[in-house]
Amino acid sequence: MLLMASGGLGLAEIAKEFPDSSVWQLLGHQTDHVQWAGCVLWDLIQPAFMFMVGIALPWSLSSRSARGQSYKIMLAHALWRSLLLVLLAVFLSSAWSKQTDWVFTNVLAQIGLGYPLLFLLAFTKSRTTWIAAFSILIVYWLVFALYPLPPAGFDWQAVGVPAEWSWLTGFAAHWEKNANFASNFDTWFLNLFPRDEAFTFNRGGYTTLNFVPSLATMTFGLLAGRLLRSDLPLTGKLMRLVLAGLLGIALGLVLDLTGICPIVKRIWTPAWTLYSTGFVAMMLAVFVALVDGLGFKRLAFPLIIVGLNPITLYCLFQLSTSFIRTQLQIHLGQDIFTIFGDLWIPMMKRASVLLVLWLIILWMYRRKVFLRL
Repeated sequence: MLLMASGGLGLAEIAKEFPDSSVWQLLGHQTDHVQWAGCVLWDLIQPAFMFMVGIALPWSLSSRSARGQSYKIMLAHALWRSLLLVLLAVFLSSAWSKQTDWVFTNVLAQIGLGYPLLFLLAFTKSRTTWIAAFSILIVYWLVFALYPLPPAGFDWQAVGVPAEWSWLTGFAAHWEKNANFASNFDTWFLNLFPRDEAFTFNRGGYTTLNFVPSLATMTFGLLAGRLLRSDLPLTGKLMRLVLAGLLGIALGLVLDLTGICPIVKRIWTPAWTLYSTGFVAMMLAVFVALVDGLGFKRLAFPLIIVGLNPITLYCLFQLSTSFIRTQLQIHLGQDIFTIFGDLWIPMMKRASVLLVLWLIILWMYRRKVFLRL
């Protein structure tokens, strides 16, 4: 969440001013999404968010059960939370539109669409949960693999794919941008909703059906949550997280390198699901080792207050970034972002917004104000 709210500190923009610097090019590359296939640090923000949804669920259900809530009440709450997340996502997507923009690619919508199924899986045995996660990925892969490729002479620019595009070749072409099963589903599904113009394609290539394989990401998080709540010693938990992470990365790479399934975040391919989950599991192991193992709990404080209000931070970031920058210039001077020179304007703008948002969340934390859906 802090990475998201930082906006990458403008490093991708600043890196353009240093084309001959390998360090700056690396920083810029890692703080901006890849065009289509591949993965960088910035692409791991959303899977980390969704993975944490799964991790938190066992604690949430245990707390509700301890308060005497029945299964029916918890199920009703899960359905209500799902609906609220989807509607909140539509609201955020429509913030700058003249009418309601019925799209469901926002991360909150993706979580909301898959959350009821995740809730049901939370009451299954771990073996069943593992089978469900991989079954989702296998079936989703099969649907894409069997869907016909675009015909010869297909007008790619008509679906937002530029002429200089880095094309997927061979069997991997079944997962090409805006010419795959999920994108064609959206040309039917999204046009069922009222809109000024017919929906033809998503500029970024994102699709509604991403929620299906991302449900597997949340399910892997659910399994990680169960592991962390288990009676295993800390070293055992860490070893399993690291092993699962390495296997996920390896499986994703094998699927990608063999052409069976490319690693593409924007349509959440099965290879991407395994690959990104592997990295997130490794990061989780690092944080567990630092906080629970070495006792660095005070250093985790900036993360804790964000973790208690992640949706609040997300909504504030989506709605108030421009407002915060304008207000800072009004109250601190029009030159506030140029105090270190024009080169650092992108960093100053994003760092200022991050600081203000963090202070707002800190104020909410101090006053025990938490947004609960």
